[in-house]
Parts: sequence; C-alpha cells; structure tokens
Amino acid sequence: MNGKKKFYLLLLMFQFVLAATVFLTVNLLTTFVVAQTENTSFDYYNTATAASLAIAASISLAASVLGSAMALKTVGTAAISALSEREETFFKAFLVVALCEALAVYGLIIAILLWTKIPSPPI
Repeated sequence: MNGKKKFYLLLLMFQFVLAATVFLTVNLLTTFVVAQTENTSFDYYNTATAASLAIAASISLAASVLGSAMALKTVGTAAISALSEREETFFKAFLVVALCEALAVYGLIIAILLWTKIPSPPI
C-alpha cells in the first residue's frame, strides 16, 4: 500500500473514531445524569436529537477541514509556483491561501454552534 492510500485510510479511520467518540460521549453523559436522578422526565435528552446534533457537528467539522485541506493543497502548490516566478504575486497568493484556511474555521464555528444546541439535562 502506497503512502497516499495509507494516509486516506488512516484519515477515514480517524473520522469514524471521532464520530463514535462524539456519539458515545453524548449518550453516556446523558445516561449517567439520568441514572443519578430519581426523576424520569429526562427522556428528551436520550432521544435521537442529541445524537443527530453530535453527528452533525462532527461531520461539519470533518467536511470543512477535508475541503480546506484539498483546496490548500492545490492552491498552495500554485501559490508557491507563482511566487518562484514573480515575487509581486505574494499578496494574491497569501490571500487565496488564507481564504482556504478560513474554510476550516467556518466549519469549526458551525460545529461549535451545533454542539451548544445539544440538549443537556439541568443539574
């Protein structure tokens, strides 16, 4: 197996581990809190709402980071090539690379916003 396939395989395995971690964290924490209380009105927090929000947060972060990485690979190579030929293109190359990196930040913001909407039982 060459290096590129190994990298993509490891990346895919990491995404599954990340999604499972987020999913299990939400379910285990809500189950733990429900077990500590005598009130059984916490059924809302064990619904698919919490799980779907957690999975959506992990997917939004993973997709934005992967998209940013692919764009940065292409744009970064072109920017370095352009800089080696003409040094006046530094600002344009820097601007395009910064826009590619901003894509990952936007995904992080969306993931944080989704994470804060996950219902949690009152303490």
